[in-house]
Amino acid sequence: MRIPTFIVTLLLSGSAFAGIPETLTLDVQNMTCAACPITVKKALEQVPGVSEVKIDYERKTATVHLDPDKGKVAMLTKATADAGFPSTVRK
Repeated sequence: MRIPTFIVTLLLSGSAFAGIPETLTLDVQNMTCAACPITVKKALEQVPGVSEVKIDYERKTATVHLDPDKGKVAMLTKATADAGFPSTVRK
């Protein structure tokens, strides 16, 4: 029996077992200037599993798409805190 090439490729890439991305919103403290969102975004983009980050300076939030198989929520809050911007996950 011959296995179609696209199935072999899919299985070898591991994407068949990838986690479903979660969308999380963080409340971010200490964003007081126009440069702050840039720093927060760069810090979050360094977390494994993060595929997208959007910062809302007016609301002081960060919306993050995270693959839970690669990164954890605690890694997000640690990244922002290490950059000088403590954060908590909005419920």
